[in-house]
Order: sequence, then structure tokens, then C-alpha cells
Amino acid sequence: MQAPDGLSFPDFVYRLDMAQVNWKDPVIEAYKRDVDLTLLKKNLRLTPEERILAAMELQKLAEEVRRAGREARRGR
Repeated sequence: MQAPDGLSFPDFVYRLDMAQVNWKDPVIEAYKRDVDLTLLKKNLRLTPEERILAAMELQKLAEEVRRAGREARRGR
């Protein structure tokens, strides 16, 4: 049997109707419960430039937290 792209599947019956279109992966569904859609929507409203600037600010915050952690371990 030939697939639409011309590949041969000798031991496999190529049937698109066998695909379970409505099937949902239970692992993905479990993770979806913990996704905050309000944050996703908020970020999607930003322009690409605004998203980059926000990521840069987050990076600055991460660097500051690391620095503060190092100083705290040194006993300052």
C-alpha cells in the first residue's frame, strides 16, 4: 500500500480514519489543570518587544537573587 506522500508501508494499512482525532493524552490533561491561562493571555497581548523587555527584567531579577544568595552565604 502507498501513503499519500509515496512512501510504501508493506505491513501496515495506511488509514487516516484510524486516527483518534478526539483522543486526549491524560498526562497533558493533568498538566493543563496547573496552567494559569490568565498569565498566558496577558503575555500574548504584549508585543514581541514588550515580551523581550519583560524577559530581560526577569533575568535581572534572577541575577540579583543569585547575588543576594551568594552574599548571604558569605555572612554579609
